[in-house]
Amino acid sequence: MLHAPTAVGGHPSGLAAAERELGLESTVLAVDEPPFGYAVDRVLAPTGTSVAVREWRRWREVWAARRDADVVHFNFGSTLAPAAHGPAARPGAAGRVFEVYARLLEQRDLRLLRGHPLFVTFQGDDVRPSGDRESDRHKRRRALRFAEAAHTLYVLNPDLVTHVSRAEFLPYASVDPRAWTPVPVSASGPLRVVHAPSDRARKGTDEVLAAVERARAAGADLELELVEGVSRVQARRALERADVVIDQLVVGWYGGVAVEAMALGKTVVARIERSALEPVPAAMREQLPVVDADGPGLERMLIDLSGVRRGDLQELGRRGRAFVERWHDPLEIASRVVADYERALSAHGRGA
Repeated sequence: MLHAPTAVGGHPSGLAAAERELGLESTVLAVDEPPFGYAVDRVLAPTGTSVAVREWRRWREVWAARRDADVVHFNFGSTLAPAAHGPAARPGAAGRVFEVYARLLEQRDLRLLRGHPLFVTFQGDDVRPSGDRESDRHKRRRALRFAEAAHTLYVLNPDLVTHVSRAEFLPYASVDPRAWTPVPVSASGPLRVVHAPSDRARKGTDEVLAAVERARAAGADLELELVEGVSRVQARRALERADVVIDQLVVGWYGGVAVEAMALGKTVVARIERSALEPVPAAMREQLPVVDADGPGLERMLIDLSGVRRGDLQELGRRGRAFVERWHDPLEIASRVVADYERALSAHGRGA
């Protein structure tokens, strides 16, 4: 099994690791160096690799996948082929040449891999509309091509099903709870709030900062730790120190950081778009322990959690840990995905 071409959010890496535990030969291939130190098996173009060498290696891998892979599982709504508007584009003439090249060949490997069971996971901004007309049109075209070529399409956020034809909701497999030991929250002193945005605008960081300041002005005893530009080890230590982790206030579902925080037994606050939860299993919806930031308002929530609801943190943390063990166990998620692989292989006459 080949997972490519990125390791966004650590989901491909976690899924592949679980697949290997289940007995599959599963490899994660990233075209470029993955951010935040997510583990991959191979990187095509380590930092410093020329564009020409990277592109040659890219197409070499497509032909290798055509020859050797039983299943190809694409992630972040991308294939191994170059992507228009991708990180390889450069300013000036070289950038314009690359853009033309990418537009001509984008997703062409879907044709070259015809006959193979193809899977794709969409993770968020790869398909969610941004409001930019040209960009959103491009995302729709890519999603339609995947819908035509892939056996199964997954989305990691439930709201994405409205943007991807016949997509299935799949929980994050990026956190193995066996590797995350709960850390008790503090019973007294300032409420320790952690916010770790990968992108401030996409996580609503300005709103978080403003709400914290208003809560302090209203007398709430709390301190905020903003975690940015640090290693994954440092980020994990910050989560371990937290009493409350604010994930995001924009897109309507929690992210990978929230899963890490819940695995540590921390209370998580995030915006949850209740109207978009239909794709989520009913039991998962009922057990969801995330404190909805759309409830009484973030400022009021922080005041309450630092005061009258301080005693709730331990129970919320316990529920969060149980939720991760039940719904985000990579082995359980991989078992479902492997069953889908086997059905696809059978349908393609390739055997399980």
